[in-house]
Amino acid sequence: MSQRIVVTGAGGMLGRVLTDQARRAGRQVLALTSSECDITDLESVRRHVASGDVVINCAAYTQVDAAEADEARAYEVNGVGAGNIAKVCAQTGADLVHVSTDYVFNGVFDGDRRPYEIDDETKPINAYGRTKLAGEQAVLAAKPDAHVVRTAWVYKGGDGTDFVATMRRLAAGDKAIDVVDDQIGSPTYVDDLATALLEVAGGGVGGPVLHAVNSGVASRFELAQATFTAVGADPGRVRPVGSDRHPRPATRPNYTVLSQQRSVAAGLTGLRDWRDALIAAVADAGRNSAAGPLPSTP
Repeated sequence: MSQRIVVTGAGGMLGRVLTDQARRAGRQVLALTSSECDITDLESVRRHVASGDVVINCAAYTQVDAAEADEARAYEVNGVGAGNIAKVCAQTGADLVHVSTDYVFNGVFDGDRRPYEIDDETKPINAYGRTKLAGEQAVLAAKPDAHVVRTAWVYKGGDGTDFVATMRRLAAGDKAIDVVDDQIGSPTYVDDLATALLEVAGGGVGGPVLHAVNSGVASRFELAQATFTAVGADPGRVRPVGSDRHPRPATRPNYTVLSQQRSVAAGLTGLRDWRDALIAAVADAGRNSAAGPLPSTP
């Protein structure tokens, strides 16, 4: 097992949770925020990575809509930056676990829909997906023994801005809300994802590409209803609508469920059902919130 875990993107939701889990497990961790390590600068990466390290790259440009107008910047972080980390890891002999996304897929099938396997054709339909796919390719070109771990719909559910956190805040009000029911994917609790990434970093899991998501299938509408139920609000206040009711700059694929089957066969412990994970996330958020009761919506 490597002596030190280096977390890039440690200021983000996943990076913070990952750092906390690793330290609680007794691991030595170097947690680097984007201001401490600019992954688009090769020399900045070199200053922080040494032989024997295992780097877990959580750094990413994740503003899906903003990427449509600034794909060059998204590519610098998601493509060039990921490649820089892989180059340095290859040069120093460090291991690398790189986090990617379900948005490398387009959600279109010739036949019946089914969860995506790790070797299914990638064909992203938005700038974010294109730049993340470029990152996957850059990582594996520079360091073929790296692990690329795709995940999806990651949430913490606390006081942040992720989907579940937003639904918790809306549930505290009394108004009906409209949520799209034609976007279907794999909701993933960030704590469960962090556990999976640390398992990969610990060795013993094959690769190079893995899927780490909570099991099961849900639409955004179903996830919203389940969140309302989990906090004791009326799920009937959540109304299903089509994506055409909420146009966004970036087109979202309508189906990006990820299969864990081959990842489990490669040695990764399968993540629990998304419903169980959601209940745990809501309970954890309730215990850990420092802001008191959730505010009512205006």
